Amino acid sequence: MTRTRLTADIAVIGGGLGGIAAALAAADAGSSVVLTAAEPMIGGQVTSQLTAPLDEHPLVESAGVTATYRRFRDLVRAACGGAANPGEGWVSRLCFEPLVGLDVLEGMLEQHLAAGRIRLFTGHTPVRAVLGAGPDPRIEAVELQGPGGSLLVLSAGAFIDATETGDLLPLTGTAWVIGSEGTDAYGEPDAVPGPADPRAEQSFTWVAAVVREPHALPVGPAPESYARLRDSQPFSLDLDGWDGETHRYRFFHDGPDGKPPFWEYRRIRTAASGKPEAAVINWAGNDYSARGLVADPERATREARNLTLAFLHWLRTEVPRDPEDGQGPLGTGRGYPELRLAPELSGTPDGLAAAPYVRESRRLANPDPVTFHDLVAGPDGLARPVPDSVGIAWYHADLHPRVGHPRTVFSETAPFSIPARALVPADGVGPANLVMGAKNLAATQVAAAAYRLQPGEWAIGEAAGVIAAAAVAAAGSAPRHSVDSPAGTDSPAGSAPRHSVDSPAGTDSPAGPGTGAPTGRPASARGIVRDPGRLRAVQDALPARGAPIAWPEGAVAHPTVLPPAVSPAVPPLVPSSTEIPSA
Repeated sequence: MTRTRLTADIAVIGGGLGGIAAALAAADAGSSVVLTAAEPMIGGQVTSQLTAPLDEHPLVESAGVTATYRRFRDLVRAACGGAANPGEGWVSRLCFEPLVGLDVLEGMLEQHLAAGRIRLFTGHTPVRAVLGAGPDPRIEAVELQGPGGSLLVLSAGAFIDATETGDLLPLTGTAWVIGSEGTDAYGEPDAVPGPADPRAEQSFTWVAAVVREPHALPVGPAPESYARLRDSQPFSLDLDGWDGETHRYRFFHDGPDGKPPFWEYRRIRTAASGKPEAAVINWAGNDYSARGLVADPERATREARNLTLAFLHWLRTEVPRDPEDGQGPLGTGRGYPELRLAPELSGTPDGLAAAPYVRESRRLANPDPVTFHDLVAGPDGLARPVPDSVGIAWYHADLHPRVGHPRTVFSETAPFSIPARALVPADGVGPANLVMGAKNLAATQVAAAAYRLQPGEWAIGEAAGVIAAAAVAAAGSAPRHSVDSPAGTDSPAGSAPRHSVDSPAGTDSPAGPGTGAPTGRPASARGIVRDPGRLRAVQDALPARGAPIAWPEGAVAHPTVLPPAVSPAVPPLVPSSTEIPSA
């Protein structure tokens, strides 16, 4: 078994949007970074989960996102020939092919990767953490399992958990929560009634990439349990809306109530591209809520994939055809057999996403989490000010069915902030050198449902990267080195001394760019957040790199007076504070 030992200033575990934003921010600040992803590709929601149509707030084109996120959007549009909305999907102002997003994200990391400031490992899942001794232990190392059973052991001054389901929380003994806190806890109207219900995880979806060919294709046999799933889900183009109304849709044409076509909901490619139209399928029909992804990952994963295959079979064979489309190739007035799974768009062998679209993560269990009450509008139309804000975000509290609780929620919020205290464990909750970098922040289930979308996750990750870099700098950490251990020459897993996971004395390579033995104790992100002066430095550094920590005055009441966002025609790979426009 091959074991690789690496050290860096900061280890970012999780290669989704939060992890990428964190790695970029930390590397921009001068820290050495190791970035890992459990999936075979970076990008999370927009790539391995196929949710490339971006779920964003209504002011996204002019305010409310970081400059690096805006740069991501600009580069996607540039890669699509300058089209404002390449797929013309109606769910978002920007719908595009997931692999275009992957190319853009890899390009954003490219210069840091080439310089060795960021080292990237895909296909690596965290399996173990090593903590130091004492009453307030810090994380000293995280062990990840890679391809072929190989092991990667990371030592760092600070660790950022940017995984999709908060995987470092249980590994590090950090207190966490999943499911609903219940209305008894904070009086949130959209929590499940009564006491906490940890089983009530929000549903997830195994998204599929689908192409519409100009001719019918062989359908093949129905997936396992097709009839049961069709009738129990049930499969339908109609949706029971959060407004109490039934929203009626047709496939390729406007619905009877004027609703736009189902096919165009998350369309990612139009016929104008010169290729067949394509869409990603993320609908109530393949929204899996039978069991939780955290509670029962193996069975939930298997059943969710099968549910999506069953829904696609229904779309190809039994969905009612639009009246304008006639009886169709099957002669039944049902089904569109010209639809097919598109591996060339998913980057996978079967056209299904490489990973599930995750709506709920384990969440940091601090004693004062963000609640829905913190996200509602005040007199100025904005959520209440947050003195320790390190970012901003905005979306409805978007809760899909929860296990045992089928009601959907889409409750209005006001533009809100990201509190620094929600990103680091409180005393007695977890290690001081752990930072939340995705949807695992200290927030209730209802509140986290408003932070979880693409620009919110990016803003959380960017703030986490700046906080971690500040913590490492304060601890006096030096650049790090790496040692690759030949197969079979290392000690068995778990036998390394608890105080160190670096190479034995005398094996260090000479110091140079990106090398040198680590010095100083692990950093304290909690210390940065608690120290007013150091927190203020973080709050100054974020806007300096184009990451706002407060909403513009009048953002909601007078959105038309907001200055237009202007991005450079060719954004720099390593932006500086003078090269990034404020967003």
